[in-house]
Amino acid sequence: MTVNAEEIQRRIDIFERACKEKGAKLTMQRLEIFREIAKSEEHPPAEAIYQAVSTRLPTISLDTVYRTLWWLSELGLVVPLGPEHGTRFDANMTHHHHFVCAECGLTRDFSSQDLDRLEVPESITAIGSIEGAQVVVKGICHSCAEKRRSSANKT
Repeated sequence: MTVNAEEIQRRIDIFERACKEKGAKLTMQRLEIFREIAKSEEHPPAEAIYQAVSTRLPTISLDTVYRTLWWLSELGLVVPLGPEHGTRFDANMTHHHHFVCAECGLTRDFSSQDLDRLEVPESITAIGSIEGAQVVVKGICHSCAEKRRSSANKT
């Protein structure tokens, strides 16, 4: 599924403004990688982005695509979904939720009756059938927060 041309252009304009504001170099590779994400509603994985962009830019590498995706994430222009810090495995088969540190990837289980009671929107049935729901809360763990404070105090 693709996004309409007006929305794609709006997203690209935001991308170009963000690059200018951050003083970041606007390269053809970065633009084409962002364009590929901007035109899709599928949340494409890096490999699919690479395949699509490499037809237009045959010299681009998969490594460039990955590095650009994380750079776009740091700029706040894309949101990574899934295992940002590698695939993780959980043997806790009881219903629970997860806290994930955005810095180091620390993942911890937690329980919440309030989150357990969240109703999944009916609009999801247009996408597929619901088998269960789990909340992932992203934040900064205490250890990473302390490292940030220590770094800030050193400057």
